[in-house]
Amino acid sequence: MTRTIAVAVLLCLASLQGLTAEAQMGARAPDMRGVWNPVVGSGGVYQIDRPGGKGEMEMAVVGQETVEGKPAYWFEMAMSDPRSGGRMFIKQLMLKDGDRADVKRMILQAAGQQPMEMPVTFPGAPEPQSRQSADVRKEGERVGVEKVTTPAGTFTCEHYRTKDGSADVWIAEKVAPWGLVKMTSKDANMTLVRVLTNATSKVTGTPVKFDPAGMMRGTK
Repeated sequence: MTRTIAVAVLLCLASLQGLTAEAQMGARAPDMRGVWNPVVGSGGVYQIDRPGGKGEMEMAVVGQETVEGKPAYWFEMAMSDPRSGGRMFIKQLMLKDGDRADVKRMILQAAGQQPMEMPVTFPGAPEPQSRQSADVRKEGERVGVEKVTTPAGTFTCEHYRTKDGSADVWIAEKVAPWGLVKMTSKDANMTLVRVLTNATSKVTGTPVKFDPAGMMRGTK
């Protein structure tokens, strides 16, 4: 593996632990909050506003599998890759377990590279990296029902505020897969700009297993 590819993978690893590729430039992306309600083919495009600038992220449910006898869904995110000018894709197989959503598999494809099957947790990473809340209503306080207008349209939303006051979230049931219409926090804001239908996976090629030893050798 060349040094360039190895560095790109290192950036991707950070993305999988909660940072977008754009966040590598200094700003942390907002944590995903909402109500997990997957519908295959449905998703949205979001504008992310941070102190360091604006970016765009696309998310959609692109497939379904059975895991442990239960339905699990492939959730895919697409974001810009500042090094190549292309896009990076992160694909997670998510299984709902009570009020949590577990990531069972993870595939990453950097712009122009072969997709890689990644471990769902990394040494030293906190547990929530592969297990997250599936319902913001369980950890927030209901503010009320409000009309929210975005470039995607006008939505009747439930407004929730996290108990620690760190974020406000506006959710609408008809917006899949997280119900997220708008979110504000101290670090960043997310706004729905377009609803997606008939979305399919943008990951191409056969994933290979991630080889950390080979990657590190390539950085020398």
